[in-house]
Parts: sequence; structure tokens; C-alpha cells
Amino acid sequence: MTGIFGEIAGKIGGMKRQIKKIGLIILAIMIIAVCVNMFFGPHAIAAGGLTGLAIILEGLFGLDRSIIVLIGNGIVIVAALIFLGKEVFINTALGAGLLPILIHFIPQYMLVTDPMLSMVAGSVLFGVAASLLYANRASSGGTAVPPLIFKKYFGMSTSLGLFLSDGVVVALSLLVFSIDSFFYAIFSILITAMTMSYIEAGMNKKKMVYIISEQSQTITNEILTKIGRGVTLVPVIGAYEQTEKQMLMVTLDGKNYQDLLAIVQQHDREAFMITDTVSDVHGEGFTYDSGSV
Repeated sequence: MTGIFGEIAGKIGGMKRQIKKIGLIILAIMIIAVCVNMFFGPHAIAAGGLTGLAIILEGLFGLDRSIIVLIGNGIVIVAALIFLGKEVFINTALGAGLLPILIHFIPQYMLVTDPMLSMVAGSVLFGVAASLLYANRASSGGTAVPPLIFKKYFGMSTSLGLFLSDGVVVALSLLVFSIDSFFYAIFSILITAMTMSYIEAGMNKKKMVYIISEQSQTITNEILTKIGRGVTLVPVIGAYEQTEKQMLMVTLDGKNYQDLLAIVQQHDREAFMITDTVSDVHGEGFTYDSGSV
């Protein structure tokens, strides 16, 4: 019976995670559509991507931007299936299919009259939305897919990949819009890339904690059972007393740091601790799950 209940609980947990993931993808697509229709489009800022190309073609030929995005994303979905696999294909299909619909129904309204302020606000929001999509292995289609391909096959960061793939679209804006719009588009890409880099680095930050305590074994057991993180035991010798002790080395998410502090304080208020913030951690429990191939 316990096994059955555990299996059911696991399935429910998986469904909750999937629902949360889909909800975040939809939220990100909504933000992108708002950026296009209310921040970029009204000021003729073709800030890269398929949406930027749609703004250019709309200004040049009067074509509906949502139709252009729909056609372009159809091509992108096929590329995602070929190069990025089934999971990214499914997530890309969701975002790529939803984006033209939202662009069609969200009003094309000038929310901010100042073009510079509109560009900055829209670029930051676009960067947040793109990072949210990449964190869930999804995209809005368009030129958001090539950065995922570049990252998978060449190890290029998604922010740099997006910057390069959008450069061509921005260059095309010179054929249709003013030089001011061209430079607004360039600044928009830079701001979006910086926003994504900042978010990507911040989301991956971990705490590296070193602990020297007379209650090292008790603290180790608490960390293993209550926080679920591994502990490395490092033999150290104090220079003053020349006595050998065990130093605990723990790497954990920032959200678990207060739990660790509580454990140490509970068992040894005189424990010596050093905490550092690290931004790049690889290995079991961080970049892949135990039992994965």
C-alpha cells in the first residue's frame, strides 16, 4: 500500500510541476506580446527577433504582424523538433503557437509616450520573459530558438546567442524606419541581453559553507536528513592548538541557507563558519538528478 500511495503522490507532484511550468510559459508569452504591442510596435522599434521582423514587414507592406509571427513560428517549431528534441519541441510549440494569438488580441496601444522610456521598459520586461522561457526549456519561437541550438551544440550563452541572431533583424530596420528607431533597437537588444545575463547568473547562485564544529557529526546528519544536501568532510589542523578537526563543506541553494544556520545554531553556537556565494555549480543535485543517464 505504501508503494502505491508513494507512486500516486509522485504522479500528483509531477502533474503540479508540469502545470506550474506551463503557467510560467504562458505568463512569459503574455509579457512578450505586451512588449511587442505596447512598448516596441507603437514606436517602430524592431528590437530583433521574429516579432521585430513582423514590425518591419508591417511597416513596409502593411501585413498583419500576428500572421507573420504565425508563419515564422511554424518553421521554428520544425527546427526545434530536429535539433532540440521532443521536450523543447513541445514547449516551443506551446509558446510559438500562443504568441501570434496573443499579439492578435492584445491591443496595439502606446502605453508609454516617450520612445526612450518605452524602449528601456519593454527591453527589461522582454529579457525577464525570455529568461523565464529559457529556464523552463521553452521559447516564444522566432529567433529565440537559435540561441537554444547554439547553447546545446556550441556552449554559447543564450544571451549572446539572442544578441547575434537578432542583429540581422535590427540591421533590416534601417530600410524601413528612421535612424532613431535603428539605434533604439540596438539599445533594446543590449538591455535585453544584460537583463538575461543578470537573471541567469542570479538564478544559479549557490551558497558554499565551511563549518568547523565540535558537533560535526550531529550537524552532518541533520544536513543530510533535513536539507537533503551532501556534506564533504575535510580534515584540518588548527595552527594554534595543533589539533586535527573535521571541517564540513556544504553547497546548497540560497533558500536552504537559513535552514543550515538554524541547524548549526541549535547544536553548536560556537561553531566557526565561512560562507561564500558561488554562481556556477555542476554535479549531482545541481545540474542533473541522481539516477539520470
